[in-house]
Amino acid sequence: QVQLVESGGGLVQAGDSLRLSCAASGRIISTYPMGWFRQPPGKEREFVATTWSSSRTYYADSVKDRFTISRDNTKNTVYLQMNSLKPEDTAVYYCAARSSRGIVYYTNIREYDSWGQGTQVTVSS
Repeated sequence: QVQLVESGGGLVQAGDSLRLSCAASGRIISTYPMGWFRQPPGKEREFVATTWSSSRTYYADSVKDRFTISRDNTKNTVYLQMNSLKPEDTAVYYCAARSSRGIVYYTNIREYDSWGQGTQVTVSS
């Protein structure tokens, strides 16, 4: 099973940017679907973005055109670039990996097998 470690969270102001990193170990993730999810305070975990089939991406409507998911296969790492942050983006952000390849995008929590510990992102107004 792959191990995932997120980093890059923090406290920022509305309009700022952050880049989250998800470093994977135990398995090469370059051809496996990877996802970012978040859990706002008092709410359920929700889908944010996913990448699969080397470079295809899909985003939640709430982050489309502001967030970008990408991979660096040389570092076995997935990133989430977050621009124009809003207070409603405040959440714990989780990286997730599937253990099987696919040709479609996956947005359901149950479709991912491995999870990181999460990193806190707080956006002040």
